Amino acid sequence: MKTIAFDTSNQPLSVALFEDDQLIDQRETNIKRNHSTQLLPFIDELVRQVNWTPQDLDNVIVSQGPGSYTGLRIAVTTAKTLAFTLGLTLTGISSLALLASNVNDDNVVIVPIMDARNQNIYAAQYQWQAGHLTVVQPDAHMNLDKLQAALVNPQQDIVFVGEWQRFEMQLKTAFPQAKFASDNLPHASNSLQLAKDGHKLTNMNDIHQFVPQYHRLSQAEADWAKAHPNDKGGHTYVEKV
Repeated sequence: MKTIAFDTSNQPLSVALFEDDQLIDQRETNIKRNHSTQLLPFIDELVRQVNWTPQDLDNVIVSQGPGSYTGLRIAVTTAKTLAFTLGLTLTGISSLALLASNVNDDNVVIVPIMDARNQNIYAAQYQWQAGHLTVVQPDAHMNLDKLQAALVNPQQDIVFVGEWQRFEMQLKTAFPQAKFASDNLPHASNSLQLAKDGHKLTNMNDIHQFVPQYHRLSQAEADWAKAHPNDKGGHTYVEKV
């Protein structure tokens, strides 16, 4: 069983190949470039490097969100295209869970963070239990005040991982006991285990219904809601992917 996994939820790009449960190879970069021109060449080069062909693949795992709108759309569209054209199983995992998996410590609450702009963040809470990463608080779009209020046990040791640098001073003030991870990049090499442990946002037969999980309205949707405060119809005016 051959699996490809990738993450382009933010600036970093990570691609990994697995055969059964074993990591075969991976490739990563953290250069500010366009994922739309990087991702497919990365995939092609990595598959060729291990002497596979695209037709050898059985599964594709992709970080489905949250994260950059553009990055998620590129990843999800690529994953859907591979799944549809090659007949692969398609699985989406949380990009925050992927970050949380960097911290291997059973005694802390792991809080992955992504910068959502305008003093907001994407964040969640995870913890290792019996060798499996478990959800304490699910992925959400929030500010730091809401994050502090959402902590299940404010006295417990906390490790922040991801894009915490911009908020470091506020986090240190709010959480004096907090520590900060040294490895803050997503690694697709952790994707297969997360999928096996149940961190599947989506695993469906209808590939065309597979969409990014943004966890907030797009700017166009937010502008529409502001301009039409009395419209409660729950319509979708923006194409998701």
